[in-house]
Parts: sequence; structure tokens; C-alpha cells
Amino acid sequence: MLYQVKSLNRNISGKIKLPASKSISNRVLIISALGYNPYPIINLSDSDDTKILAEVLTSNTNRFDIGHAGTAMRFLTAYLSKIVGEWEITGSPRMKQRPIGILVEALCHLGARIEYIEKEGFPPLRIFGSHLKGGVLEIDGSVSSQYITALLLIAPTLENGLILRLKNKVTSSSYIILTLKLMAYFGIAYKWINNEIHIPEQTYLHKDFTVEADWSGASYWYLIAALADKADIELENLYLNSLQGDSAIAGWFSGFGVETSKTEKGIRLIKAQLKMPEKLDLDFKENPDVAQTMAVLCVAKKVPFHFKGLETLKIKETDRISALQTELQKLGALLTEPQKGELSWDGFINPESVQPDPVISTYHDHRMALSFAPMALTGNSIKIDDPMVITKSYPGFWSDLENTGFDISEI
Repeated sequence: MLYQVKSLNRNISGKIKLPASKSISNRVLIISALGYNPYPIINLSDSDDTKILAEVLTSNTNRFDIGHAGTAMRFLTAYLSKIVGEWEITGSPRMKQRPIGILVEALCHLGARIEYIEKEGFPPLRIFGSHLKGGVLEIDGSVSSQYITALLLIAPTLENGLILRLKNKVTSSSYIILTLKLMAYFGIAYKWINNEIHIPEQTYLHKDFTVEADWSGASYWYLIAALADKADIELENLYLNSLQGDSAIAGWFSGFGVETSKTEKGIRLIKAQLKMPEKLDLDFKENPDVAQTMAVLCVAKKVPFHFKGLETLKIKETDRISALQTELQKLGALLTEPQKGELSWDGFINPESVQPDPVISTYHDHRMALSFAPMALTGNSIKIDDPMVITKSYPGFWSDLENTGFDISEI
């Protein structure tokens, strides 16, 4: 299935009810399960990832297929390791290519017993859940913050707690901070001293919780505001003093003329002026999920860029660095990878590589569809392959676009 996205009006206005944060929802689900919390989670994300995780946590079977849900794979591997029983967890073909060996090795160090059903170091897994003992554990912090979060979430429930010693440069520390702040809300005391996180053995408190809107989802509306001639967009349930690291984009987009202000129900985006940086240099080590948004923005505005801190993009739903290179070349931009985890573009549009009617492949990656669709505001005819991949994080995206003046048609 293909969706063709057209912009009928370059003046965009409206009120958008963003999806709830998937990152917060998934963490709070695990916390609630570990603490046997009787209170409901209010405004839980309706994304595929969160639905899958919630279904597993309430399932009466012992075999789970989590599809493309990488967060669910990491969090459940740790969670099931301490729930008595024999469990099997698998996923999509792409999930079976995403490494999990570092997390499995760490859990086994704590006393877990986990077997690889197919390929060593990758899902699917057979997990024999049992009582786990804590202590001191070293883990490479440069690979994926989700491994660290998976261990932190179970840390208070381990005998003797956990001292997690992080080796090498920590990637996406904002997500680790998010995890610790949520744990603290539910009563968990911790200390982060230099490269060590100390969490004693303790009990999660029973509390209610309301999930705020998703800043990653907001990035696509910032992109729309930047590409529009005029924009006045209100994003509900979104806060500038957010727990989410992706809130940094409010400052980034001010350089493209999009101003952010607080409202009674959230925030407001105004296209205040037409301006652009001569070149954009950004480090995404704390914000990898908005890299695609910023790359598309720069190509649309013909702003040269050099992005760093993209190492984790290669092990996401797809190799996002390769995907960006392939799809943006269809629009005439030849992106290079100067070093591992970097992307660069000189600002030159090669007319020979521009496809007059491009079809954007999504590679089973929701963020490819979400970030490329706003390119319709540049006058391009944009077709999105496998458009419903957006249900992974933002199920109502196409409806929200239509409600603000975009034309979405199936072809």
C-alpha cells in the first residue's frame, strides 16, 4: 500500500493531541508489574510497542512474539529473567538481527539462565526465570541505553540491589535519567556517582501516574512548522520542563524560525520568521530518535549539516543511517558517513538524482514515514510505502495531517 501526501495549504494551524510518550509508558508498565501496582496508568500510549508490552505482561501464555518492538524485547528479557517459569520470546525477522548479547550476558552474571534458540547473541530467546542476586555489574554504556534501563528497572527487586558500573562513553544518557526519575517517582532511592549507579534492594510504591505526550512525535510538527509559510500549532499535554530529552528540539528549531511558548494545555508553535542557519552541527547522542527529522529538515531547507552521535541508529528498526542516505538521494541529496555514527551533507542538490515522483521506502521503520511525509510542504509529490508502519508510535498521524490541511490518498 502507498499513501500519496500533498500539501493543499502552506499555512498550517490547528490543535493536535499528540500520542502519549512510548518511552515513559513502557517504563511505567514494567515498574507497575514489578511493584504489583493496583493503580491504573492514565493516558497510556496506544502505540504498537506499548500495546504489545501490555499484552505480554497480562498474558497467560509463556511464548511471546513482540514483532518489531525493540524496547519490549530488551525490557522483557530482563523482567522475565526474574519471573519464575520458562519463557520464550521472539520477534520479526529484523528483530532477529538486532543484537541482545550484552544484556543477556549481564543478566546471566546476576544468575539468570537464558538460551539462544537460533543465532548466538540474537533473539529469539528461551528464558528460565528465577531468583536473581545483585551486586556489582559492569556493562558497556556505548551500545544501547535500553540495555541499561532494562537492568535498572529490575535492580530494586534483586537480592542486595545493584551497582551498575558503566564502561566507555554512555549513549543516550537522557533516557537513563528518564528511567531513574520515573523509578524515583515510584519510591526508589538511587545514587549516580561518576560512572556507577547504586540502587539498593527496595520496593516500588503503589502510585497513580499520568503519561505526558511524546516529544519525538512533536518533532514532526516542529518540522511541519518550519517548512510551512505560516504556522500556528498547539500541541496538547506537552511540557517544556519535560522528563524527555527530546524536548531539546524546541531550542534547535528556533534557529529555523519556529518559536515555542507555553499554553494552558501544552505548548504552541509559531512560525515567527523566515531564517535558517548557514550550517547545522548537532550531536545526537542524547536524542537519536529525532535524527531523521533533522536530516529531512536540512535537505528541505538546503542547509548543509554534520551530525554526530548516531551510532545506535544502525541497530534500530532498520539501519537508519543507510535508510536516510538511500531515501534522501531520491530527493537529490548525497549524504556521506565521514566516520562511524556520523552523517554529513554539503547542501548540494544533484538534479540528476532527483526523482520526479519519489516513493519513500520505510523499511518497517515508523520514523521514516513520520519524518518524510512533511516534505509535501516543499511542493514535492511524496509517496510513502507501507504507511501504516506509523502505528508503532503515532497511530493517528495521518488523520492529524488531514485535519490540518494535508491531502492523504491511497494509491
